[in-house]
Amino acid sequence: MILKPAFTSGGRVASVACRVLQIRRYLNSSDFCIHPLVREALDSRRPVVALESTIITHGMPYPQNLSMAREVEEIIRANGSVPATIGVLSGRIHVGLQNEQLETLAKGKNAIKVSRRDLPYVLSQGLSGGTTVAGTMIVAHKAKIPVFVTGGIGGVHRGGEKTLDVSADLTELGRTPVAVISAGVKSILYIGRTLEYLETQGVCVATFGDSREFPAFFCHQSGFQAPYHVQNEEDAAQLIARSLNLQLGSGVLIAVPCPEDQAASGQLIEEAIQQALREAREKGITGKELTPFLLQKLNKLSSGESLRSNIALIKNNAKVGSCIAVALNKIQRAQGWGDDMAQNENVSPVPKPVVIGGINVDFIAKARDATIVGGGQTNPSIVRQSFGGVGRNLADCLSRLGKTPFFISVMGKDEHSESVLRYCKHMDMRGVLQLEGHNTATYCSVFTGSGELSLGLGDMDIHQQITEQYVSTFKETLCSAPLVCIDGNVPVSTIQYVCQIAREHHLAVCYEPTDVDKASKPFLSESWRALACISPNLRELRAINRTLGHPVSADMPSTLEEAVKTSLTLARPLLGELHCVVVTLGQHGVLVCSRNMNGRLSLRPGTFNKATAADELCAVHYPAIPVPTEEIVNVSGAGDSLMAGILAGLLAGEDMDDCVRMGLLSASFSLRSYEPVSPDINATSVNVARLKAQQWPVAKRWKLT
Repeated sequence: MILKPAFTSGGRVASVACRVLQIRRYLNSSDFCIHPLVREALDSRRPVVALESTIITHGMPYPQNLSMAREVEEIIRANGSVPATIGVLSGRIHVGLQNEQLETLAKGKNAIKVSRRDLPYVLSQGLSGGTTVAGTMIVAHKAKIPVFVTGGIGGVHRGGEKTLDVSADLTELGRTPVAVISAGVKSILYIGRTLEYLETQGVCVATFGDSREFPAFFCHQSGFQAPYHVQNEEDAAQLIARSLNLQLGSGVLIAVPCPEDQAASGQLIEEAIQQALREAREKGITGKELTPFLLQKLNKLSSGESLRSNIALIKNNAKVGSCIAVALNKIQRAQGWGDDMAQNENVSPVPKPVVIGGINVDFIAKARDATIVGGGQTNPSIVRQSFGGVGRNLADCLSRLGKTPFFISVMGKDEHSESVLRYCKHMDMRGVLQLEGHNTATYCSVFTGSGELSLGLGDMDIHQQITEQYVSTFKETLCSAPLVCIDGNVPVSTIQYVCQIAREHHLAVCYEPTDVDKASKPFLSESWRALACISPNLRELRAINRTLGHPVSADMPSTLEEAVKTSLTLARPLLGELHCVVVTLGQHGVLVCSRNMNGRLSLRPGTFNKATAADELCAVHYPAIPVPTEEIVNVSGAGDSLMAGILAGLLAGEDMDDCVRMGLLSASFSLRSYEPVSPDINATSVNVARLKAQQWPVAKRWKLT
């Protein structure tokens, strides 16, 4: 992410704008395209797993190849890492692929197998292809991704002593320091000679599990022994860490047996291999076309058994590889490798946004009927557990949009907290404290069949432990943050401390009021004058104005026109100090009252002169994306998703219209999800390109005087 000057705080982070995140300086930006989620993960030093793409282009038929690729990426995410499928599209190397790019490779008829020797030609001619094990290792190493998951590596072909047909994968393992997690060597190859060749290349080879029996891809056993074995992911990570630390310059091969219940029959596969080899000789098929031919023939001759085993083993490898990447990442963090790497390459770490707020375990009950009957009667409902809290929701949504913030919060040390940590693997939870003897915050909400909140009950006492003293331990992180967002669950003293830091260090701080009772916390003192933005609904905005002693009508507006008019009246006196007031209007959308900086929404302190601010004030009403009532599942996280989408747009330097529409699109996803923040929100489903492709209602604008 490159922070644009309109949103950064002076020269303090100016050096960030010219830096490519955690990628070697010698990478040519015209040749490489890094997916935003991969770029953010590399920058924040989270575990990333590389994936090859020849398994998509040449290893399996469509549509199994596409569904496999998507499932493998999801398995890697579920086990704590960020997937980075590597491929070449129109002459550019992509580290991390969008869904439509995966589909392009999966359907493509003319994709090239791209190994080391092929890269210059394919890029110079603007061609597309799937990267082999060797090609993927090269790119992964340049992108500083130390763990790579594949199905099986290439090797010495049968008859290779005559043809000299030896896969470039083996020499690449001998000269590129990347750990390859595979199901051994493809069964179509000469496994014994492959192991001998790897020894000659100085490659450390170990099986994963209790046995040294080297796996044969589709089959659990090959009849050959590996030199070493590792029992689990921690042992594997220690082995990889030692290899990297020694700077041997060679890779590591971790061979993971295919699950026994999914392995193919060794005899069946061997008979099919012999027949496929005979046909290949008769047809004169050699070189890089040989392996795809043999795999396709095996699938046909085994009546699909080889393909089923292939899919099962790559999924198993993905799970094991992701767990190894997580374990390796812990070792590297403990040893400070990431900091040393940045120092050695003269690269400063990019400041991260910070979110400070509450975490809840939510129990959500939604009645089947539009109205709820009281008096102790049981109402037929759907009851689910999910994970919420305004601060957590904001951090969750920002993370899904590729802007992972440093999240500061507090939980108990109990069964609920363990569930939260498992669910929030995609977030930066290093700032979350677990306290013995305290309960993780829980919240029970009851919704009508139409999706309206009827009753809420909460055990939120632990939020008072988000103290000034605890938050101050992250002062350096706060002071370098391009944006700080704080929610109303945080104690008043902590809010005042953050506002003080904001004033002293010219930070952009946004306040999410949370609810009517908590909305006024910053406004109990002069602290609020250090805020850049607040995001209340109309009831919360009324409560804020009452706290400040401003006149407030006794009645709530009953129409959209009245709600907008009231919001404008109540927001106007706050804009003498705040840069922006975002008033959420539920199904009617959002009203943004701000200072128009040439079409951009700026939260940077010092970007306006208060004496002449009246000339710059404007308000824009953006209607919501219509969501049918029957599709609304949960409204609890829609407002948080809205604000997170707006903030993600701000961090990316988008104009005000695109920022707000990113928020509205995110909110529409969350309304349809049982989780407060929809898992369907990501940098692919919510981005500027998607916004441009969608029809939007006309936004109405006013100039405030």
